[in-house]
Amino acid sequence: MEEGKQRGNIILTKQNIDGQDYIRIDYEGNQAIAMLLAQDTDVTTDGSGYAYIAASIFRLPVFYDRYSPHAYIDYSRVYVRHPKPQREYVLPKGYLELLEQKRYSPSTIKTYKIYFSDFMEYHKGHNIDRLKVADINQYILYLVNEKKISVSQQNMRINAIKFYYEKVKGGKRQYYGGITRAKEYKTLPGVLSRNEISRILSCLLNRKHHCMIALIYSAGLRRSELLNLTPQDINSELMLVRIMGKGKKCRYSLLAEKVLNELRTYFKEYRPQKWLFEGDTPGEQYSASSLSKVLKEAADRAGIKHRVHIHMLRHSFATHLLEQGTDLRTIQELLGHNDIKTTSIYLHVTSAHKSSIPNPLDTLDDS
Repeated sequence: MEEGKQRGNIILTKQNIDGQDYIRIDYEGNQAIAMLLAQDTDVTTDGSGYAYIAASIFRLPVFYDRYSPHAYIDYSRVYVRHPKPQREYVLPKGYLELLEQKRYSPSTIKTYKIYFSDFMEYHKGHNIDRLKVADINQYILYLVNEKKISVSQQNMRINAIKFYYEKVKGGKRQYYGGITRAKEYKTLPGVLSRNEISRILSCLLNRKHHCMIALIYSAGLRRSELLNLTPQDINSELMLVRIMGKGKKCRYSLLAEKVLNELRTYFKEYRPQKWLFEGDTPGEQYSASSLSKVLKEAADRAGIKHRVHIHMLRHSFATHLLEQGTDLRTIQELLGHNDIKTTSIYLHVTSAHKSSIPNPLDTLDDS
């Protein structure tokens, strides 16, 4: 983005003044934004870089539409998410109980509940205990052709179905092994450059958001691993982060000094009660979808045109470690991979050794 076309920044904060609720608008002394605010009859400016609007008349969508073309707006301190209506899941007796007894992760339980509920809804009016493998395959084919589900979702839905027939009902695995799975095509993980990571972090004005994204990248975390962190998981003496990973396996990863310093400031400002990063309600875990949105919006502001998602930060952590000479076994331990073959995929991603290979076209004149 050219220097003359850079947008300003606006931070919205709730504030009580003489018993009245206001939204404080911090526009960081930007004169162009100050002129716009001065034209807004609902806004009062105090000449010190702040403006105020009564909370009773403040409408975030209206404010956003008016000022977002001129400034990046951080509304995380005033926006309250309204809970979505809870879906009622229709599940056979023993299905949920067995998932919990086997200590499946909360995310897996949630996914299985949704997918098996969909399966039962599709076969409403039929006794699912009498369905044949051919009936199940027909259902999967319907999802592939009509719902356009992905390969990974197809296999996860099969897992949810097989859990009922094989685990809950005790059916023969060989019989239900006839359910057709999709062939998974291995693609190279998407990776962000160091410059892109730096640009994204520089666009995160909210301290909590900056801490979350920086910690994911600097420790190679999965999204769920970050959200499950508690303040006790940050070990400042050993400079390590304790992580409860997939399959409830505990591991330790790196704690960057920059992140630790920022976490200390963040903790004093936000005072989380249970989780390291919490939502609008104290003690409530931060939303996974909100975290994804934070990264996407920051990448947009950083001018990154290609798709960016949370897991790319973990891929980038591994790739950048490899490029700076960290051995593969150490990276495997930091990422929590069972098999080093999983980690070795980053050998195909890193460009460090490739950049030193002479291109045959450039050497044609030498022969």
